Parts: sequence; structure tokens; C-alpha cells
Amino acid sequence: MAIVLGIESTAHTFGIGIVKNGEVVANKKDMYTTEKGGIIPMESAKHHSLKKNEVYFEALDEAGIKEKDIDAIAFSQGPGLAPCLLEGMKFARELSEKLKKPIVPVNHCICHLEIGKLTGAEDPVMLYVSGANTQIIAYAAGKYRVFGETLDLGVGNFIDTVARFAGIGFPGGPALEKLAAKSSEENYIRLPYKVKGMDIALSGIQTKLKQLIENENHDLNDIAYSLQETVFAMLVETAERALAHTGKKELLLGGGVACNSRLQEMCKIMCKERRAKFFCPERPLLVDNGAMIAYLGDIMFNKGLKVAHTDKKLKEKIDIKPRQRTDEVEVKWK
Repeated sequence: MAIVLGIESTAHTFGIGIVKNGEVVANKKDMYTTEKGGIIPMESAKHHSLKKNEVYFEALDEAGIKEKDIDAIAFSQGPGLAPCLLEGMKFARELSEKLKKPIVPVNHCICHLEIGKLTGAEDPVMLYVSGANTQIIAYAAGKYRVFGETLDLGVGNFIDTVARFAGIGFPGGPALEKLAAKSSEENYIRLPYKVKGMDIALSGIQTKLKQLIENENHDLNDIAYSLQETVFAMLVETAERALAHTGKKELLLGGGVACNSRLQEMCKIMCKERRAKFFCPERPLLVDNGAMIAYLGDIMFNKGLKVAHTDKKLKEKIDIKPRQRTDEVEVKWK
């Protein structure tokens, strides 16, 4: 067994997680936020550079280990914002050279799915909903396949953009969830509903919501409520269709938007109706975090999937992949 450190830096969060003998023993993070407006990639990258050592040593303290105890360094190579990914990759290389340890590059999306198996899910369909990513993923024929996805905007970015229209800072999701809780069904505002098979589209809804906010004729609580009820219904519909298509009996939620209690509730109702099992990790493992990077890194390291610090082609093999798709990854660890 091994001790693997994981580095998460795909977007707003810089996280360090540590897995020891297959168990998460540390999960520390620091998040870039704004009082107004959305995420600025270069500013977020600066945040990561400033916070990396602090978060790193906090994780070591939480795990109760020394630097020399680390067997491998995993990092998220994509998908994500290039400036942010670069900070994580540079830190991974720095630690690899300093500690003389191998590097394990991992896919951020697949990490969300693999860490979800700590809930007891064995072969789930995952509804993965985060900032830039909205996908329905399941393992089939040697790969994690994307059975459905957004055709334009990631649901998290969509929600944050609507929050920005309303003058709310980043991240906007938690604030809109609180506003939605103040409204109810009788105040629902009809919005475009765009489902195409197992795919969804959000740009039309975003435009409509912008118009509603600018008109100032509607209460923001009602707008937030209607956003959630419409978009989450779209997500649940496509997830249910994927369950029917694949024949799988488990639904796993993943990604930061999965923290939303209303989305969880709607998924539970759907799963109960079709006699499927519902799984959702605890909040610290839903949002972007280093523990999930370390968790998959540990699995891959134990299967020999690593790049030695002495490898002459290390810089060629260890690079960021901002647009890497889930279904491009060769799943060699199963």
C-alpha cells in the first residue's frame, strides 16, 4: 500500500488531499472568490500560487505524515482553466523533483466518479454537474463513456452567470439556492425547457433569465426558484434516460452543483420511483478537492501507472490538458 498526495487546481479551488492505504487522511483547500463578478482565470491562478505551500503543509499536518513519507504525487491535468492547471502541474513537478517521487496525472472528471465509490456505489451512472462540466457518465466497454452532456454551457457556469446578472459574487450557486428556498410553486415562472435525448442546452434559459432580471418585474427569489426547478428537472430527466438506456441500477451525483439540496431531493424521488439506488458523497468530496485526485492517483499508482521523476521525457509526458474529455481517457486501472 502507499501514501499518495493529490493536487487539485482546475478552477477556483486549490486543494491538497492525501490517501494512505486507500483511505482519505487529509483534504485541505483554499478557494478563490469574488464579491462581484465571476472567476478571472489569471487571478485564480495567482491565488493558487500564493496558497499552495500553506495548503500543502496543512494537509501534511492533518494526515500526520512527513514529506518523506509520500510515495507519489498525483495532479489534475484536465479539463480546466489553463492558467490554474499550470499552477498545479508546476507544483507537482516541483514536489517530484524535491522528494524524488513519481507523478501520476489524472482526469478531474473521472476523479469525481471514482471518489464517489466511497459511498458504496459499484457500477453507477454519474450525473456530473460542476462549473464547466455537465455530463452523464458511466463505465462501458473499457472506458468511461459520456451518454449525455450540455450542448453549450456547464450548469455551474450557467448558474454563476445568472448570479452575476443579479449582482451576486462568485460562486453564485449557494446564494441562489438560499433565494430559491424563499419562493414556492405558485410563484414559478415558465422558462425554456431544452432537452435533446440525453443532452441539454442552457443558453436560451440564460437569455430569458437575464431579461427577467433586467426588467425588474419579478422577485429574485422567484427567479432563483424557477431556475432550479426547470434546470434540475432537465438534469434528472436525462439521468433517468441514461439509467434506462444502460440498464444500470445506481445513480451517483458528483461535482459542486451536486451540493444543492433541491437537486439531491429530485434525484432521490426519481430513483425511488424507478427502484434505483441513489448515492451522493459528503460535501467536501463533491466540490473540487485534492482528496479525489489522490484517491484515483493511489489506484493508478498501485497499478503501475506513473511517470518516474528520473524519466527523461517527464516534461513531455507531464502536461496539462485543458480540454481533455472524459471519454478520451484510457481506463487502464480496472
